[in-house]
Amino acid sequence: MNAIKVHIKSFGCQMNKLDTNLVSASLTQAGFTLTESVKDANVVLINTCSVREHAEQRVISHLGHLKHIKQTMPDLIVGVIGCMAQRLGRELLEHQAVNIVCGPAQIPQISALIAEAIENNKKELAVTDNIRRPAPHQDTDALEKFESACAVTQKQSIPAQAFVRIMRGCNKFCTYCIVPYVRGPEVSRPPQAIIDQIKKLADAGTKQVTLLGQAVNSYQYNAGDKTYSLADILAKTAQIDGIEWIKFVTNYPSEKYFDEILKVMADSPKVCPYLHIPAQSGSDRILKAMNRQYTADWYLGLLERARQIVPQIAVAADFIVGFPGETDEDFNATVELVEKARYRNCFVFKYSPRPGTASEKKLEDTVPAETKQARNTRLLQVQEKISEDLNRDFLGKTVRVLVEGPSKKPHLNAAENDGNPQLAARTATDQIVVFNAQQNLTGRFAKVKITKTAPLTLFAQLTEPLE
Repeated sequence: MNAIKVHIKSFGCQMNKLDTNLVSASLTQAGFTLTESVKDANVVLINTCSVREHAEQRVISHLGHLKHIKQTMPDLIVGVIGCMAQRLGRELLEHQAVNIVCGPAQIPQISALIAEAIENNKKELAVTDNIRRPAPHQDTDALEKFESACAVTQKQSIPAQAFVRIMRGCNKFCTYCIVPYVRGPEVSRPPQAIIDQIKKLADAGTKQVTLLGQAVNSYQYNAGDKTYSLADILAKTAQIDGIEWIKFVTNYPSEKYFDEILKVMADSPKVCPYLHIPAQSGSDRILKAMNRQYTADWYLGLLERARQIVPQIAVAADFIVGFPGETDEDFNATVELVEKARYRNCFVFKYSPRPGTASEKKLEDTVPAETKQARNTRLLQVQEKISEDLNRDFLGKTVRVLVEGPSKKPHLNAAENDGNPQLAARTATDQIVVFNAQQNLTGRFAKVKITKTAPLTLFAQLTEPLE
């Protein structure tokens, strides 16, 4: 088995990145070798996302390229895993290039699926038949064992940082969203399993953990004598030696456990004062059509409470523009919400109908593509001005950052251009900081003084490296 080389390409969210890391670790444990080159690979796995049409089109394009490669490498095994695999199932398996289709709940089987495809030269399908129902108990156990076995040996995308899944699935059923159909209903992991995993990661040198859930603040585990919430997991994680920073994404706007979560953040210096809480629209009419269970004013009130409990908190959000029926008045309400919310950052996406979702079935995609693009551009411009104003407040201040590695896009900045390597780091509030250093500080904390600001980046000079 040592001769089998596997190349993995990943698309999508943090959950997909975590799944890719876990699959990589499981394949290594099974005796496979990972390779960065498709040309060197015997097996190519594509971890897919179905949240937006563009993500699926990128996968289809990639499969077309692999189909071409297989003309000269006929023994190449191609596997598609993740949300798109679950959504399309056998339809995807019929693609000429594809040998394996494996849904998110079946990733513990991936090594066996690859071995079967190679040994018997046949196509393999492993997806959940009815994703709307909770997975059978044995499937949940298999996922838990897989997570625990692979989490600590996973190759971390950024040194000293790790993702830790605390729950799977989603119960919200926003009308535009495919996630409940491809990842199933909410299942919260046992608290002790999460904490044991984080302790092992800390022992292996992890300094920052990001707790993951499709609606992470919905975490709830009934242990009989106590019902655990995200607030409890945050508090327990903060007690682990070696863990310095704790983040969590993504939050659904909800009253439940909200104050408790924010109070743990206020009380613990380890819980980063950062809240990613998507609004999606500022129009109550569109929010109702999206099946988002709140109004714009209520949402803004929630942000106000967060800032009262944690005054230094940075807030980020997601928005969808061009949802079916969105008028200029609806869009202007979204602009108004962004201006009032004063986000540190927000992510804007153009609506694309996802097959099988309520909006795709019941609502006509009425907003022209050029209108969607214009609204996308406009909302980003509004947010850029806000980000620029907020970042300007950092000028001259010294902040603590965790270094992620060499800057992928070297910047001309106010730091001394002395020929030293340029490093990229993040603050506790998730802002990107770029600075020069004489040594590679990747995976370490440092103190830097901000010398220049831009809407998306802070530029700095190193004042003190930390362990």
